[in-house]
Amino acid sequence: MKFLINIEEVFERLLSQEDTDQDKKITKDDTGPKHFMLVDENTKATIEIIGTYQLSNLLQELALLRESNLVSGEVDLARIKENPVDRISRKIKDDYWDELTRTIDKKGLLQIIEDEKTSSEVATLYVSAKDQQGVAYFKALEKELPNFKVEILPENYSMEYIETLNDKPGILALALEQKGYSLQGIPFIVPGGRFNEMYGWDSYFIGLGLLIDNKIEKAIAIAENFKYQIIYYGKILNANRSYYLTRTQPPLYSSLIIEILKKGIPSLDWLQSHLETIILEYNTVWMVQGNRLTSTGLNRYKADGIGMPFEVEAGHFDDVLEPYAQKYKLPIREFEKQYLQRTIVDADLDEYFVHDRSMRESGHDTTNRLINTCANLNSVDINSFLYKYEKDIAYLIETYFENSFTIDNVVYSAGDWKQKAIYRKNKINELCWNEQAGMYFDYDFINKKQFPFEAAATFFPLWAGLCDESQAKKLVEVALPQFIKTGGITGSTKSSELESSLHTTQRQWDYPFGWAPHQILLWEGLLQYNFIDKAQEMVYRWLWLITRNVVDYNGTIPEKFDLEISSHKVFAEYGNVGTEFDYIAKEGFGWVNASYQRGLQILNEDLKNKLVELISPDALF
Repeated sequence: MKFLINIEEVFERLLSQEDTDQDKKITKDDTGPKHFMLVDENTKATIEIIGTYQLSNLLQELALLRESNLVSGEVDLARIKENPVDRISRKIKDDYWDELTRTIDKKGLLQIIEDEKTSSEVATLYVSAKDQQGVAYFKALEKELPNFKVEILPENYSMEYIETLNDKPGILALALEQKGYSLQGIPFIVPGGRFNEMYGWDSYFIGLGLLIDNKIEKAIAIAENFKYQIIYYGKILNANRSYYLTRTQPPLYSSLIIEILKKGIPSLDWLQSHLETIILEYNTVWMVQGNRLTSTGLNRYKADGIGMPFEVEAGHFDDVLEPYAQKYKLPIREFEKQYLQRTIVDADLDEYFVHDRSMRESGHDTTNRLINTCANLNSVDINSFLYKYEKDIAYLIETYFENSFTIDNVVYSAGDWKQKAIYRKNKINELCWNEQAGMYFDYDFINKKQFPFEAAATFFPLWAGLCDESQAKKLVEVALPQFIKTGGITGSTKSSELESSLHTTQRQWDYPFGWAPHQILLWEGLLQYNFIDKAQEMVYRWLWLITRNVVDYNGTIPEKFDLEISSHKVFAEYGNVGTEFDYIAKEGFGWVNASYQRGLQILNEDLKNKLVELISPDALF
């Protein structure tokens, strides 16, 4: 049934009555009567909209109608009363992915360069000199767009050169393709909110969601942009901005290709080009001895660059800088200025920021697990990801290339990569597995001992498939209960957080915060080792948390949650992206959207029905 209404009149009346805290949302925190009478302009029929959820749905539908600039419009009551699980999934599939899609071309460039990260009046786009097609296209575009400048990155730039770009930071070009008679940017999906660029490991999880929702071309586009970054920037970037040229992100490229292939192979030539690039990344980014490959035979995160990372907000490192300012007898801002200008060079502080930059490369920015130690660790996460790379490459060569794959006159067999995976698996178990704790810990190769911080990365070997049955059982029965809260698993255990209490900052990737990638990798690992009931439980917990939050808070889907209070109201560094909007949330948040769609794929019908009823996990498990 649809009601014809005066859009603005109903909109203003609803807000006046129900948005009592005037935050342009209707949430459970508002103290209005929680019921609102809707009257059809033609028939004069009436219907009462009752409760926070339905009232916030009405507000969202009215916000959309207002965009039509019409006086009157129809409100679909089916949308107002739609069950929350169906509504969330529908909006992710039909609306959010498109809202999060960007291109770097004539049509899409302004949406990117006019965001809050553009720090000067003239927005800068950097293009690799190797990308001759891109250079020609964007140089022509430079003449058409106001306040827009194209800079050419030299072919073999140094890290010192990259540091000079911080005076004029900008966006990095991505792949173009010929469409008809014109070049167009190959699309990419941004996480949402202030994150208006393509992020490395976010893009893998987003790709999973796109494939579930049959948006196959967009998932393939992510893979194309991965390939472009490796060819033209030497790595899959933390994100495509100039100050991220010094670091990569967790390697999940091969996993995305494997997922795309489940939908059908675009062509053998397409797969060949991607497999070549995956192997190129493996060899040149991860397996260079002394860089990200260590003397143990295992890997670490190790970003390039010197000093403070550019992207953090002012004052973020004050607790780190203060002792050094005192050491040099300078006010903290003056010390910071001289340190950034390198008129003061301090080896200890430089080392701190090597670890900090490397931690940001890990995607876990920030966590007490990696603060001031990251580059010294053979971390469980990176070695799980690379074990999966080795297995994936072996599988692709064996399945699609008759067990022989040649690059630059080097012939690879599946067996070569299986041996690499076996070697890595044995090393991980030797150095990182702790039988007594029933967990994997990062290995400190400098001090030659495990670093016993209990982090959600301990479950990544389940996802990668490198555990034996005994290890998997211990992870599920001994380790997992220490991470579980009502709404999923936390980034670390409470005991590890307490042991880190000397740190004054509450780190967003530690207890009590919960993140979508940790949940997804855990679910996949549980399914792989046939812990079906536990997978159902963990999926339900996380989906309940998202659904509860959407119902209570005007459709909010945030970057992360505080699992101690089952809420998006996070009080930690960086706040919580995806929570600031007026009237309607139009994007969700990339990997949380994906986690919802993947979770619904896994969840059985009985639990889906309980999810619609929002029965608390604590009443079920």
